[in-house]
Amino acid sequence: MEVISVKHLHKSFFLSISKRSGFLGALSTLFSRERQEIHAVNDISFSINMGDIIGFIGPNGAGKSTTIKILTGILTPTSGEVEVCSISPHKQRLKNAMNIGAVFGQRTQLWWDLPVIESLNLLQRIYEIDDRTYQNKLKEFIDLLSLDEFINRPVRQLSLGQRMRADLAAAFLHSPKVVFLDEPTIGLDITAKRKMREFIKMLNSLYNTTIILTTHDMQDIEELSSRVMIINHGKMILDDTISSLRQRYAGNRTVNFKLAEPVSSIDIERFAAEYTMMIRDEMISVQIPVNISPAEVFAFIDSKYKILDMQLIDTTVEDIIEKAYTL
Repeated sequence: MEVISVKHLHKSFFLSISKRSGFLGALSTLFSRERQEIHAVNDISFSINMGDIIGFIGPNGAGKSTTIKILTGILTPTSGEVEVCSISPHKQRLKNAMNIGAVFGQRTQLWWDLPVIESLNLLQRIYEIDDRTYQNKLKEFIDLLSLDEFINRPVRQLSLGQRMRADLAAAFLHSPKVVFLDEPTIGLDITAKRKMREFIKMLNSLYNTTIILTTHDMQDIEELSSRVMIINHGKMILDDTISSLRQRYAGNRTVNFKLAEPVSSIDIERFAAEYTMMIRDEMISVQIPVNISPAEVFAFIDSKYKILDMQLIDTTVEDIIEKAYTL
């Protein structure tokens, strides 16, 4: 079921510019202004189904934030059609707000000086959640996100990881159909990042909530997203699954072998003609295309030498995305 539909979306801004620098240049814009049109989002189209986790990424200034602000109803599009849960966000902002949730890694929607439970109680009233539903949801989140250890403490006293868990509970409290996650693991240590990703996957699976993930952490994208949309200079340059992106842009992967004895180039002459290889003493490093199984290479090396260790190194998602940015 389609929950987000975007067709030929365009958003422009006009900036006042001056041909003169300094104070006089700034003063001249008060009386005679020249305006430059900036195309923040330029004719993008996409659709997203219920339950999908979408990685929406791009360099700074690519148009991500503008697109998200249009989807949440904060900005009005210059042209094009946008629907979130069959609602036009900028025309029906209040109704749209009831269908969406948001978590911002660098900001909180909770009240800084109030205990977490009081913030959640306030959100219950804002979203008009009946008492029975609220109590059931609260108990569920306390169990799922382990909120009991800090739910009665003011938000300002929480660690970043604890605050992010509380923000997740706040975002999902009113059973939104779509949740926007902006840098949900920023600033967290390795253990806290892993737990946060587990919580996000668990909530997505439990409630079938559509999640739009914007982040510069490619590990978040790889572990959470079923699909990646890449925007650059206001245009959608890629919209595909992670596996498809690997096949198209990963190029080669590396297989490293550690052997029991030094390598003779004569023994591996046939493979050296087929693959790019580097040999040093007891080490062989072989470059193979991503669509080729390393089993053949392993079998050949194993027939010639005793293998002590083998390491397979895939091209990272970060490398793939970096290639995509250059398209």
